[in-house]
Amino acid sequence: MEFIQEIRVPKERIAVLIGKKGFIKRKLQSKLEVKINIDSNNGLVSISGEDNLHVYDAKNVIQSIARGFNPEISLTLLNDNICFESVNIADYSKNSKSKLLRLRSRVIGREGTARKNIEMLTHCHISVYGKTVSIIGPIENVQVARKGIEHLLRGSKHANVYYWIEQQKGK
Repeated sequence: MEFIQEIRVPKERIAVLIGKKGFIKRKLQSKLEVKINIDSNNGLVSISGEDNLHVYDAKNVIQSIARGFNPEISLTLLNDNICFESVNIADYSKNSKSKLLRLRSRVIGREGTARKNIEMLTHCHISVYGKTVSIIGPIENVQVARKGIEHLLRGSKHANVYYWIEQQKGK
């Protein structure tokens, strides 16, 4: 029985997914024993394979690359204790483009300091791409990072969010 998943990847991330001379695509296909077909015209990626778990893992890796992560970071998702989460900023912006940009800026911080601080405190990787904030890291840390980012998106002060994250790590 063959399992198939499809995912849409932004056109500007297709080259990253394929990699130099197809390296990333081939590496993913060989590690997970899946077949990946990429339609560069519309960004549709089809993943097929005999093992549903491998197809799901490949979809997670491809989705994280589509959300702005470096492929090497995305490939860490193949470890059992590493997970991927996304937060949709549009859910907090009430369809206002200016509010969406402001919220993105809050998560990134001046010269990237807010994102870097949350990454350092939670030992996770964070990517702000389009209307999403995505996180890759150890399962328990990703949950803390996600809640911290949600607090920022709801308007909490940066210092309060950092303090809250430190408190969570101490538990």
